[in-house]
Amino acid sequence: MKHLIIIGAGGMGRQVCLFAKSCKGYGEEYTIKGFLDDNTQAMEGFEGFPPVLGTIDGYQIEKDDIFFNSIGDVAAKKDCINKILAKGGDFITLIHPTAIISEGSHVGRGCMFSARAGLGIESSVGDFCLIQDNAIIGHDVHVGNFCRIDCNVVLIAGVKLDDEVCVHTSSVINHNVHISEGAKVGALSFVIRNVKPGITVQGNPAKRI
Repeated sequence: MKHLIIIGAGGMGRQVCLFAKSCKGYGEEYTIKGFLDDNTQAMEGFEGFPPVLGTIDGYQIEKDDIFFNSIGDVAAKKDCINKILAKGGDFITLIHPTAIISEGSHVGRGCMFSARAGLGIESSVGDFCLIQDNAIIGHDVHVGNFCRIDCNVVLIAGVKLDDEVCVHTSSVINHNVHISEGAKVGALSFVIRNVKPGITVQGNPAKRI
């Protein structure tokens, strides 16, 4: 039995804690041990949650520990993950029972697939990605590492997202569009053209802002 430790004890960390209890494997493959956070008092006033076990830098990994990172900021997330990896820790992928992962697809480690999210055939999602409620990733789509796909997003067939791309709520990425590393798509956008690295686009059709 693995013991899940959630990195980050803020609001998203609490959300992940509840989410993990509804995922495949809870109670059979893993239990929830607690949180790591630089604020060791972060759980004060929140009843029913496991404790903060210590800081990320100070925690000594124990046998059967497994980790999940709830931090949203990509730079901070990568830093925390690298610290755990350097200590020999490993990360779990959490998949909600209502998510659909098609045969022939691939999901990396440290990912979250939320309720009613879908991954099409021959598609891939890299490591440490967040796929939120009702997000649909079509067939033959490639999603890189450290990407964030918010609620109700649709990635139509053939889309490619490089590393660290964020696609915000209810956006649609059209067939075969390539969104380059570090780019962001604002909420309610329809993207019909390739997006260059590090820029933000928004609108219908989406344009650089």
